Amino acid sequence: MLEEGCLACSHVLSRCYMNTTTAFRAAPAAARPDVIDALLTLKSREEAEAFLADLCTPGEIRALSERWLVARLLDGGELSYREIAERADASTATVVRVARFLKDMPYQGYRRVLDRLKRQK
Repeated sequence: MLEEGCLACSHVLSRCYMNTTTAFRAAPAAARPDVIDALLTLKSREEAEAFLADLCTPGEIRALSERWLVARLLDGGELSYREIAERADASTATVVRVARFLKDMPYQGYRRVLDRLKRQK
């Protein structure tokens, strides 16, 4: 069950990104595990999309999707930061920030999901 839930979450995460250092620290401590537990119960792409539509504003979903596209383009390794910013309609600051999290930060959330999605193909 957990593995299936994680695979469904990878579909959610393929369209969004949640910054654990800021978003979860800003949330009340009692609420943090609840969000993760809720994501882990999702079993399909449709369920994930419905949950995110209820949970996030359209602007938040766009921002999450933008960051995820930046991560995928960075992982591809074929474009400059400026080209990625243009293609993703993101600021170069966003590209630099995502690149830092992709390469240097200990959480490795981007890397984990990117690698899992590659293995699924």
